[in-house]
Amino acid sequence: MPGAAPGTPSDALVFFGASGDLARKSIFPSLYRMVRSGTLAVPVIGVAFSQWTLEDLRDRAREAVAAKHGDDVDEDAMATLLALLRYVDGDYQDPATFSALKEALGQCVRPTHYLAIPPVLFGTVVQGLKAVGLHEDARVVVEKPFGRDLASAKELNAVITDAFDEDAIFRIDHFLGKEEIMNLLYFRFANAMFEPIWNRNYIKSVQVTLAEDFGVRGRGSFYESAGALRDVVENHLFQIVALLTMEAPTYQGYGAVQAAKANVFKAMRPLTRQDYVRGQFVGYRDEEGVAAGSDVETYAAVRLHIDSWRWAGVPFYLRTGKHLAVSAGEVVVDFKRPPQALFDDAQDPDQHPNRLRFRLSPEGEIGLSVRVKRPGEEFVGHEQELLLPTESPLEREPYERLLADALHGDSALFTHEDSVEAAWNVVDSVLHDHSPAIPYKPGSWGPEEAAGRLIGHDGPWHQPTVRPDHGGH
Repeated sequence: MPGAAPGTPSDALVFFGASGDLARKSIFPSLYRMVRSGTLAVPVIGVAFSQWTLEDLRDRAREAVAAKHGDDVDEDAMATLLALLRYVDGDYQDPATFSALKEALGQCVRPTHYLAIPPVLFGTVVQGLKAVGLHEDARVVVEKPFGRDLASAKELNAVITDAFDEDAIFRIDHFLGKEEIMNLLYFRFANAMFEPIWNRNYIKSVQVTLAEDFGVRGRGSFYESAGALRDVVENHLFQIVALLTMEAPTYQGYGAVQAAKANVFKAMRPLTRQDYVRGQFVGYRDEEGVAAGSDVETYAAVRLHIDSWRWAGVPFYLRTGKHLAVSAGEVVVDFKRPPQALFDDAQDPDQHPNRLRFRLSPEGEIGLSVRVKRPGEEFVGHEQELLLPTESPLEREPYERLLADALHGDSALFTHEDSVEAAWNVVDSVLHDHSPAIPYKPGSWGPEEAAGRLIGHDGPWHQPTVRPDHGGH
């Protein structure tokens, strides 16, 4: 089946949904930064059904970049981006739209097609591209969600693979382009001293939190169709777990990383009702687009097990939610206590002998907690954290990194179909077989059941705090 060879640069970027919200908020600012950094020098063809002209597209691009960068806009880079832009206006159901796109591409023969559109339109666009031969020697980038469950994920894959090879399909999840997520992979395999203790013999449990202190922000109708389990747990949180738990890749290359992650998803035990706590913040039902009696979860906490030799018996506690106490992302690895309590203060159940903490957002840092003796004659200690900030002003925005990788055929930070289906298989049964959502107060840490019934003796939950200078957003 046709498709651009891996590693061969594309000679054009086509993005469907050029007039949409994602384009305004993320794509145009990322294209501008790509031009400024020298990673984008090919034509960019926007496609939408908005009765726009090329000047309208350029105005939207200029407005989007200004909204992101304010007065700090490189006018030369902006002018270059505007010169690269082309525009095709048309209905995705109309074959003439794709004929016009082919004409707009001109001499370009290796395009990357980015579908920044709802998944329900993927099939229509892919078939339109195939009908005029624009799938040949091309790549396609699709936005998550990759289906709503296991069955729809398989159906979606069948539609896309009807025109594109798996090697030419790039399933984009902007979360994987974040610097701190990439650092999980690097930290695991660039520091050999942790490998001997990175297993069930020394690790007691792992907690992963992705919290937001705001609500659905006018996206009630979207959240009614998704919910926290689909929106965050099945993709973002599972990806974090895979990077934390995967075996060492067998060679240096994106294929080895993808295979190692897929094995983790396949080893995840399917969730049951007892592994899942659902919550809904008070006031959600008053949001625009939300049903009066909605049971959609705005909070999800799960207890996950990985049935492998390395991780058997180690529980992974994952949670996410809207309108929680702070906006923060954090991973906490709790190590087991020493096998013999030589000091009296080691009997205190609230004491945590050792833990490794990865702060993912809003700031990036790695902390290693150890117990240190207090000054004096008695053998009494306290917890101290060795802290390493990992933030850098040179970090690239996720879409900037991922679009550049797609244009060059590097799929290391994208998701493979076998991983998508294996992840859906873990949550598939509880998408429908679950308890009702429990109301929780905005500004809290969600339903108390997530601590009592779910995490139990492995608790309490580690509650992330946010420095005042980061503001929690």
